[in-house]
Amino acid sequence: MSLAERQGASAVDTDTDTDSDIDEVAAAGFSEALGSRQLKALTVVIAAYNEEEAIESVLRSMPAEVCGLGVDVLVVVDGADDGSASVARGCGVLVCDVPVNRGQGAALRLGYRLARTHGARFIATMDADGQYDPAQLAAVMEPIVAGRADFVSGSRRLGAAHTTDRVRATGVVVFGRLISVLTGQRVTDPANGLRAMRAEVTAAVELRQPQYQATELLIGAALRGFRIAEVPVTMYQRRAGTTKKGGNLGYGARVGRVIVATWWRERPRGRGRGRTTRQLS
Repeated sequence: MSLAERQGASAVDTDTDTDSDIDEVAAAGFSEALGSRQLKALTVVIAAYNEEEAIESVLRSMPAEVCGLGVDVLVVVDGADDGSASVARGCGVLVCDVPVNRGQGAALRLGYRLARTHGARFIATMDADGQYDPAQLAAVMEPIVAGRADFVSGSRRLGAAHTTDRVRATGVVVFGRLISVLTGQRVTDPANGLRAMRAEVTAAVELRQPQYQATELLIGAALRGFRIAEVPVTMYQRRAGTTKKGGNLGYGARVGRVIVATWWRERPRGRGRGRTTRQLS
């Protein structure tokens, strides 16, 4: 099956071999377009699926430098059928346009690989929908640059959340407590879209989830002994469009399965190695 023939495939019916093939083709195309250029020290990876109405304002707000580090922005377009890729290119950022919609987790995993391969020392993530302010990248990067942490996640509970979905807000609390129990580390926000890490963290942690990858990465990093921290950030209402996560009940059930599956997979490696999660103001 050619890559073009897979455009109708979804995250649930893409097998491991096919998924790997898609990554290889996309990575080769990106590398060819990039040429000999190396990415700047900090690469911000953004997964985008049908976000043409929101992504431009996010990209136009990106700082050129964070904590003294030069910044590149890499948008991985996840099988979008709108103008997300062309809008991103118009903003002058790097784009990897994957014609198959596989899920945010798969797009971020590919973005991490591209960033590492092409020289990024640090990787940050941000959502394409405008729910996080690029000005707060410095807050999540500072503990890493200062040598106090390897992985830093933003926390809306330590900061603020200008959202109205109380069910989702309750889920953040419940799942944060569950992860805290499973990892032995205090986690207040288990699925924040604004986070930063040393590039090697993304290579050391096994990433399988096509969705909900923020939670998988957080648990994996904690159980593999990386220094974890949380910092206060603000979460806003999305600027345009609608969420791709589905209804609250199904979303909660899927996240719960990811938490348990990741913990079960990682727990032998994590025994006695976890380090305390710190909340940094």
